[in-house]
Parts: sequence; structure tokens; C-alpha cells
Amino acid sequence: MKICISVTNDVFTDQRVNRTVCSLVSAGYTVSVIGRKKSSGMEITMFPCKVKRLKLIFNRGPLFYAEFNIRLFFLLLFIRADVFLACDLDTLAANYLAVRIRRKTLVYDSHEYFTEVPELVGRSLIRNIWETIEKRILPHIRYSYTVSQSIADAYLMKYGIRMEVIRNYAYRRKSFIQPGFSLKRGKENIILYQGSVNVGRGLDLAISAMKFVENARLVIAGDGDILQDLIRQARRESLLGKILFCGRIPIQNLFLFTLQADIGISLEEDMGLNYRYALPNKLFDYIQAGVPVLVSDLPEMASVVQKYDIGRIIKTTDPRELASCFSAMLNNKDDRNRWKENLLTAAEELCWEKEESKLLELFRKAVNSEQ
Repeated sequence: MKICISVTNDVFTDQRVNRTVCSLVSAGYTVSVIGRKKSSGMEITMFPCKVKRLKLIFNRGPLFYAEFNIRLFFLLLFIRADVFLACDLDTLAANYLAVRIRRKTLVYDSHEYFTEVPELVGRSLIRNIWETIEKRILPHIRYSYTVSQSIADAYLMKYGIRMEVIRNYAYRRKSFIQPGFSLKRGKENIILYQGSVNVGRGLDLAISAMKFVENARLVIAGDGDILQDLIRQARRESLLGKILFCGRIPIQNLFLFTLQADIGISLEEDMGLNYRYALPNKLFDYIQAGVPVLVSDLPEMASVVQKYDIGRIIKTTDPRELASCFSAMLNNKDDRNRWKENLLTAAEELCWEKEESKLLELFRKAVNSEQ
């Protein structure tokens, strides 16, 4: 059986798609991926399948989504596949139309609560367009899943559909390969953020907090819409010496950065339900690397930290308060020893090897419905 996966990103740093592909290929499926090639796109080396990335004329805004979906639709009409997986709402229209014409099976993976992303909050016209697409298509999809129970519950209330919950757990890491490089200068501590560098991630606050933190450096491993704004902020606040901007890191190299962190942060702001209900990849990467975490006081992330006691939860917009929390987490040896011990339990339980069975069962049902 052949499965075709569509996503609007460049695939290069998409851990969820990577895990999905690896699990499906290991289960015996033939998989292909269609994504997007950016002008600075790097080569794909870690996907055990064919990857096609579209080079587009438009790279953002309504014209980008229109161009991508039109080109994707015509590709899907002719690609050899039995089951089609649409990743997020911005690939759903093309997949749905192609599947209807070809009478194939569609699976939907909601990586996030798309109509509640910060970029759409307060933009009622654009948001209404996406919600119209969602309302017309989503209730007709038989096989769908998402990243957290809160998002699944929201879709149940909104459309009466029951989504499977398949979380962004990372692969279990029982042995670590030591990095051939060091992020640390001397004995300084590393506070790590990894992931998309977009609005509402708490990164401007984290940068300002570094003015008040001794013997530490903030490492930002990722790229996104506000990266240049953050670099300008760090320069303006004379903090470039305490901030390291790494840019995009390939999936196969990212864990070497995670291992070197003393704290892993996920400081999403409460800007719409997408962030409120988020359970991001980075949280589980930190856990697998044995890194204590600092997260926002948002329900899904906070529940993981509370359940396993693996770090702290914070709700603040004050750089000094955040800096005080950073310093306490770095310097309290009793807390760090307890967190490190608890992280071993969390890593054993919250791993992809235990989560992927739900993914494979969902695709088994989808494939059987196609036969």
C-alpha cells in the first residue's frame, strides 16, 4: 500500500512528519512526501522515502496558500497512492478534492489548532476563510488525529468529530552520542530554546531576562518569522554576547544541541487556543535528553511537568522574574537532582515507541477501508 503525505513546510525540520514516515515505512508501507522548497532550503537526508518539495513563486500570505494548494491538487490527481495524509488545514482542501475525484482514502493530521494560531487571532476575515474550509471538509473525514487531548476535545465540541490523539513524543534515547562540539564557553550554563522562531513563543522575554542571569547563555536553535527581530533586540539590549542564534538545525543533528542544555524552555504565550493547548516536540526532546524544563502555565504542558515533577511552570511577563526562575533552576542542586531522577521515568513512559502503535492502528483501518 502506498501513502502520500502533504505538508506546507520544507520538511527539513518537521519531526512529526519524520516520525510518521519512519513508522509507516517500518510497518511495510511505501511512503512519499510532498512539501515546500524554500530558497535557502537544505537537502533532505534523513527521510527513508521519496520527498518532493515544490519551489513556489509566492512564499507567504494568501497567494502562497493558493499557489501551493493548486499545484498540490494537480500533483495528487496523478501520484500513485492509495491513502493520502493531509498535514494541517493548509493542505486539506487540495487533498480533499483530489481524494473525492479519485475515490481514495483521506487521513488528516492536525499538527495544531490551525484557526487559533496567533497569526490569525484578530484577523477575522482570513480566519473566517480558514474556518469555512475547515467546517466544510473536516466533518466528512473519517480518519483524523491531533497532538493533544485538549485540541481533540475542541474539535469534538465544534464539529462532533472524534479525533485520535497521537502526541509529539520523541524517540527513546537510552544511550547518548556525545557531541563533537560544545555550546558552552568554560563552565557557563546553557538555556535552550529549540523550534520555530515565531511570534508568541516568549523569546523576546527570554532575551531580556538574560540581562539579569549570571554565567549563562541563551541558545536559540531554530528559524522563523521573527528571527531577525530577535537579533536586533539582542543587539539593541547589548546582549549578543549572551545569546547564540543557531538557525535551523537538521533533525538528525538537533539532539546534539539538546543534550548540552541545562534548562530547556517552552514559554508560549496564551495567544489563542493553539498555544494554550500545545504539546510541542521540544518538550519531549528535552525529556529524552534528561534536561529539566521550564514551561508556561498552559494546561497541556503544565500537566506533564506537574505529573512527573521535571522542572518548573511560570506565568510572568517580567524579565526579572523570569531571570530569577532561570537562576534558581540552574543553582538549586537538590531540585536538579530530583528533576534528573524523575526525567528518567518520564523518558521511559513518554516515548514514540509507545505512541506509534496508535498511528499504525489508525492507518491499518484507513488502508483496510481502501481495499
